[in-house]
Amino acid sequence: MIETKIGVLPVEMVKQHSGIELFHMMIAGEIPRPAMGHTLNFYLAEAEEGRVVFKGSPTKDHYNPMGTVHGGWPAAILDSALGCCVHTTLPAGMAYTTVEFKVNLVRPLFEHSGEVICEGKTIHVGRTIATSEATLKTAEGKLIAHGTETCAIFPLGSKG
Repeated sequence: MIETKIGVLPVEMVKQHSGIELFHMMIAGEIPRPAMGHTLNFYLAEAEEGRVVFKGSPTKDHYNPMGTVHGGWPAAILDSALGCCVHTTLPAGMAYTTVEFKVNLVRPLFEHSGEVICEGKTIHVGRTIATSEATLKTAEGKLIAHGTETCAIFPLGSKG
């Protein structure tokens, strides 16, 4: 077990484990969760091949000057779900990166909105390109935001 609870995965781990294996280890607390999730107060709750669920609770630290959660917060949790659902399908030694993503914010988010649930699912995973979709909802099921993403897939350590 890696002692650090927050951090970056060693490259050797990504070379040795499939995406779904890494996420199961992360959920079990055997490997660190990303610092981004710690900073923004969200975490990976579920992972299966082609699907992930993140949960989180925005705080007043995430507010914009207008008194609502800044749009970057829902964009960040959506980007995490959109990319990680793709990663669940990748074998050991393969990596991905976001090429583009689109977010639609349909209602404001507040600290008192409580815990929100972000579910990401793959649409298509090919040899070099993958697409995914995700929703961000309140615990009561009200849609806050939704989005889509395109990811590039490549062997870990390749130089582009």
